[in-house]
Amino acid sequence: MKNLILQSRFYRLFTIIMSIILCEQMTAQVTVDVKIDSMDILIGEQTGITLEVSADANQPIVFPQLKIGDTLTAGVELVEITAPDTQLLNDGNRVLISQKYHITSFDSAFYYLPPFVIQVDSVNYPSKSLALQVYNMPVDTLNLEQYFGFKDNMYPEFTWDDWQSLFYLSLLVLILLLLSIFLYIRLRDNKPIIRVIKPTPQILPHAQAMNEINQIKQEKVWAKEDSKEYYTRLTATLRTYIEKRFGFSAMEMTSTEIIDKLMEKQSKEQLNELASLFNTADLVKFAKYNTMINENDMNLVNAIEFINQTKLSEADQVVEKPKTVTIEEKWNKSTLITIRLILACIVILFICLLCTLIWQTYNLLA
Repeated sequence: MKNLILQSRFYRLFTIIMSIILCEQMTAQVTVDVKIDSMDILIGEQTGITLEVSADANQPIVFPQLKIGDTLTAGVELVEITAPDTQLLNDGNRVLISQKYHITSFDSAFYYLPPFVIQVDSVNYPSKSLALQVYNMPVDTLNLEQYFGFKDNMYPEFTWDDWQSLFYLSLLVLILLLLSIFLYIRLRDNKPIIRVIKPTPQILPHAQAMNEINQIKQEKVWAKEDSKEYYTRLTATLRTYIEKRFGFSAMEMTSTEIIDKLMEKQSKEQLNELASLFNTADLVKFAKYNTMINENDMNLVNAIEFINQTKLSEADQVVEKPKTVTIEEKWNKSTLITIRLILACIVILFICLLCTLIWQTYNLLA
């Protein structure tokens, strides 16, 4: 019987010891720590309180429901709360969360700050309490007659860096406003699009022909070994001049037909050199005839001589002044829709920028 009693007491003692060990382990899973940056401040100064909680990652943690303006104790006010900072420990099995509170006081005294209560997995865990000493501003008691009166209002100096964003923003708002007004008026009046076409001044046939021949001379086409390009360009220039000067389709006629047609208006002596030029050109282009450089030079001179002999005098030249043509085009439906969409986007952008300008101006002048 005595052995049974001893055995029963041993089991009870073992159960109590194991319960105490398990409770300590459960309690060690959650740790709450609090510290203050400075325990001594002057009136109106601020100091920070850092609250840290360590627990298992799967345990819900609830911090004290405080907000700016609350008092931790009478005379100590909460002025700022930073966002919680979370760190994962032990491969993500543990979590460490810290949050900082900024406090101040406007009464000199020694304050007792009560513990913060953290709720972890529906269990409250209080932190340790803190103390705060708030001092008055030091006063020079030996020289009480020396004091400083009120200062006049001081205005900051003008700096371009403070106002340049407002200037450019105002300029952009003004441009958008004028553009919106312009597009609105055009849409309201529905005026047609007026296009003015100014034709280029008319060049006389002999002047145009001489310009092209001068270009051939500058490029020295007549001095190249390949005479086909030279005679092709030279005869094309002459055909164009003859067609505009004498009024028949020289571009579609053969060399013989051109000479025969010119015989009706010019003497045979004037056309001998031109006929020789056309004959040489046909041989070069169709019979692969090779000409000499001096022969090419002579044909170039003959072409210039023919143009000078047959060009009209200043009294016979009738040049019509080019007339300016005005074309009116009405806006089609797709164009009107596009302009309306552009106008709507400009108005929306104008409103947004105007609100931004007002807000920046208010913040700058406040």
